[in-house]
Amino acid sequence: MQGADKGQAARLDGEDLRIGIVQARFNETLTNALAQACRAELAALGVAEKHIQHVSVPGALEVPVALQALAESERFDALIALGCIIRGETYHFELVANESGAGVTRVSLDYELPIANAILTVENEAQAWARAEEKGRDAARVAVEMANLLEDLS
Repeated sequence: MQGADKGQAARLDGEDLRIGIVQARFNETLTNALAQACRAELAALGVAEKHIQHVSVPGALEVPVALQALAESERFDALIALGCIIRGETYHFELVANESGAGVTRVSLDYELPIANAILTVENEAQAWARAEEKGRDAARVAVEMANLLEDLS
């Protein structure tokens, strides 16, 4: 790509950023672990506790509408979606995974607001536990990096 700086390092300074988190309560023990890792990483990146709004919703399908409400407030530099969808014996897994993912993406594009999607989609609970902590930290880093990038691009 012409003009692209391939060696540009991620800017992970969270100072003065305002971050909204929407956490699904379904599989709550797992989503609490995601949230704990995410919030710890946000703090490590310099995001002030007073600049984080953390709300919860019943499940992954409700995450996009809460993200939309936060986006409409125009108070946030980035948002984070947290949830855990574990495959069951029916098609419901695909429906929830696909629709929640599409909703998160739609809100991000409609509001030109970065959203780190950390809604786990896994085959079983063991896979979820293996990913929860790292995915929570990663969501925080993605939100901070993308908020800074969009600020730089505007």
